[in-house]
Amino acid sequence: MTTIRAVRGDITEQRVDAVVNAANRAMRGGGGVDGAIHGVGGPEILADCRRRFPNGLATGDAGWTTAGNLPARWVIHTVGPNWNRGERDRELLVSCYRRVLETADELGATTIAVPLIGAGSFGWPVDDAVRVAVETLATTPSRVEVITVVAFSEELLREVERQLTLSRRDDQGHR
Repeated sequence: MTTIRAVRGDITEQRVDAVVNAANRAMRGGGGVDGAIHGVGGPEILADCRRRFPNGLATGDAGWTTAGNLPARWVIHTVGPNWNRGERDRELLVSCYRRVLETADELGATTIAVPLIGAGSFGWPVDDAVRVAVETLATTPSRVEVITVVAFSEELLREVERQLTLSRRDDQGHR
């Protein structure tokens, strides 16, 4: 059974098998989580992105690279839909989390740290971004044992914890 927990912190400091990167389609680094992961992880991540994803990655898909200098073994990159640019198909956001778990299973990763995909500079409404993350991570079959949702603010952490509590109540039949 998978345990989902929430922490406030820096995803680049998480000691897990794989950290998840909210990447852009080009897979060449960017801002937010992507910039932090590339910045701390070092040039090995970008070199691996270029080698593995010469044409980038489609929205809703995921793939992995080395973690470079991060305290993880791998980075699982996923490209979320950009709400600010009109990409508002919720299924693409759901697909990000499913593909992350599928990729983690392919790697044999049992612990992962996940940001809220799309909730930062891509502008996905935070309440829905949190709901999609929690629902998808909780209902997608996987061999991942511990998923840590890493929130970048106290407000976001409270929203993730609230949604996790609601999800657990639903699992126990309380509606």
